[in-house]
Amino acid sequence: MTITFLGTGTSQGVPVIACGCEVCTSADARDKRLRSSIMIQGDKTVVVDSGPDFRYQMLREKVQHLDAIVFTHEHKDHVAGLDDVRAFNYKQNSAIDVYADERVQKALKNEFPYIFAEFKYPGIPQIRLNTITDQPFNIGDITFNPIEVMHYRLPIKGFRINDFTYITDAKTITETEKEKIKGSKILVINALQKQTHISHFTLEEAITFAAEIGAGQTYLTHISHRLGRHEDISKELPTGVELAYDGLKLEM
Repeated sequence: MTITFLGTGTSQGVPVIACGCEVCTSADARDKRLRSSIMIQGDKTVVVDSGPDFRYQMLREKVQHLDAIVFTHEHKDHVAGLDDVRAFNYKQNSAIDVYADERVQKALKNEFPYIFAEFKYPGIPQIRLNTITDQPFNIGDITFNPIEVMHYRLPIKGFRINDFTYITDAKTITETEKEKIKGSKILVINALQKQTHISHFTLEEAITFAAEIGAGQTYLTHISHRLGRHEDISKELPTGVELAYDGLKLEM
């Protein structure tokens, strides 16, 4: 199974030309962070979250086939690219499976009403909705174990896949849910910035959480440009903790 980091950034502090900070003007490709998403390739190809950069991420990775999208939550930086599945509909001549809990499904119907309209306009995205609960579910040979974390007051989904756990947009995690994560060999967790934030782990909070979980390797994602340059922050990290970067591939 191959896991590719499609994006490791966030809409909170997206680098822009007008900013002029050292991250925005960095020549290091690891500082060019698109909105957070991963792709999992086993016997099926599954993307977790399709943010505004989804189309470019698929083109960059030369993805020729897509079986499913799994959503963590409904915020725009995680769902805005759903419309672009239409290219895969055309190429594969089939609908794409979409996995989301009931609240996220409701948000998708509000955000993309034309997809769910009774009258199907020619060429609109074709999807099949599948409901995520708190129970494990399979997409081909890939088993997703849902983990509930709190994004301030919004419960969202993280996922454990074998010994790999992916969590984004977390601020608090209950002891019950932590037990589902412990034993992971690889942990991916959000680390927005160094300053305190109402709905995201800071760098220090993410490092503390990684130590508590005890994974052999932790990768930090959902990184704001306010955190700093990849090269600089990497020097501050303890052994076993690294910044993820767009295009990073893991073999599991």
